[in-house]
Amino acid sequence: MRGLRRGTAALAAGMAYVAGWNYLACALFITADILGRSFLGISSSATVEVTGYMLAGGIAWALAHTLAQRAHIRVDVWVNRLPLRLRAVLHLLSLLLLGAFAAFCAWAAWSLVDESILFDAHDNSALRVPLVLPQGIWAFGIFAFCAMIIVLALDGALALLAGRPEELDRLLGSRTIDDEAAEALEAVEMARRP
Repeated sequence: MRGLRRGTAALAAGMAYVAGWNYLACALFITADILGRSFLGISSSATVEVTGYMLAGGIAWALAHTLAQRAHIRVDVWVNRLPLRLRAVLHLLSLLLLGAFAAFCAWAAWSLVDESILFDAHDNSALRVPLVLPQGIWAFGIFAFCAMIIVLALDGALALLAGRPEELDRLLGSRTIDDEAAEALEAVEMARRP
């Protein structure tokens, strides 16, 4: 199970890197459009359309990695005060509830893509982008998020059944101060490398 989790997490990390470069490209595109409009009197009529697609795809493609890194925003003042076993059960329950919501989002995303294929839908802008392209990229990110949830839920359930609630707590619990400090030190070390 750990191998499956590592493989899924590696795919999610790759998708997150693509999402990050996508945001950089989006920022460059918007900057070029602003500079062109301000100094040259020219503007892309597709900036809002294209960057909207890029932002939606980037968000969806980063969801799985964010979950794998336990970086989603959580309010857990109360749950951290509970006994370990109960806390582990609640972590798994919250992941399953997130999975139900993500499955609904994936179903809705696929319905949208399927409808765009059926009607050969295109954006009503100057580019006339076939909507199945941005919607498909967006839906793929949501499906990857669902896959990560399934893998983590299976791994967490196995840990709980094996009587290792501390492993489930490390897998699904919120990041500790030590985790945050280790990440900060790693970032500093990376910045110092030539």
